[in-house]
Amino acid sequence: MGNPNFAIPALEAVHRSEHDLIAVVSNPPKPMGRGRSLQSTPVGNFARSNGIDLIEPISLRSDHLIDQLKELKPDLFVIVAYKILPNALINIPTYGAINLHASLLPKYRGAGPIQWALMNGDKDTGVTIFQIKQKVDTGNILLQKKLKIHEDDNMLTLGMRLCEAGADMIIQTINNIESGKTNPIEQDSAMATKAPKITKDMTIIDWSWPAVKIHNWVRGLSPHPGMSTTLFQKRFRIFKTEKIDRNSDEPGGIIELSKEKLIVGTGQGSLSLLEVQTEGKKRMPIEEFMKGTRLAIGDKLGI
Repeated sequence: MGNPNFAIPALEAVHRSEHDLIAVVSNPPKPMGRGRSLQSTPVGNFARSNGIDLIEPISLRSDHLIDQLKELKPDLFVIVAYKILPNALINIPTYGAINLHASLLPKYRGAGPIQWALMNGDKDTGVTIFQIKQKVDTGNILLQKKLKIHEDDNMLTLGMRLCEAGADMIIQTINNIESGKTNPIEQDSAMATKAPKITKDMTIIDWSWPAVKIHNWVRGLSPHPGMSTTLFQKRFRIFKTEKIDRNSDEPGGIIELSKEKLIVGTGQGSLSLLEVQTEGKKRMPIEEFMKGTRLAIGDKLGI
């Protein structure tokens, strides 16, 4: 059960394994793009391309879905980046349901563990495979692995590294369950931290923040949805920055620019903008952006 590209490495690993992948569950197609044509999730597309039975329920609480899944007589549900399962589903498989979570639980319980690890400037994170129970992200840990966060990581690069590591761990966990060699470890809820879903308000840059905080939030929210500000009263998205050890009296003010450079002051230090997108245009490196702009030192972002 899963939806986005993050789930594909684990799905591929299960599909290639000696285990019998009897069905895939994913969100139903929804209108996408300018033409609003119906498009399936990446997980749904993978299932169709590989001839795997695909179930796309509108509701996880429907009697029809419960009957469908019971008829399959599954031993195990494998969940990667999907919805919260109601108890009626968790209790269907012989061995319940396991979930891949992109953090070292109980740290970063919630919808945005990859984003928050980067946004908080963490030096490492990891992957946890745990047994699902009713309360979200609280089940017993079955397998866990620590990974280093690279200085140039963003949500996409770190996320893909975590999901690739997690794919191997999923297979190892399934093998352990099959052979009766699991060693469940109860989570210490006193050590739990939250990784709530990213809201639109969180994506607006506050230039009074220190440069290092803005830089980390840009990393954590790139490439999607991207941190944003305004430039000449239009939305201006920022996808990549570099910290500069240079203070400014004007947070959000442009303090240096050239054909290849745009440096903006913050509450502490400055940021060199490296990859941006103006409203109605494509994402581009700063060199390309500077060719078509008429900025001047002293112009301000965020007003």
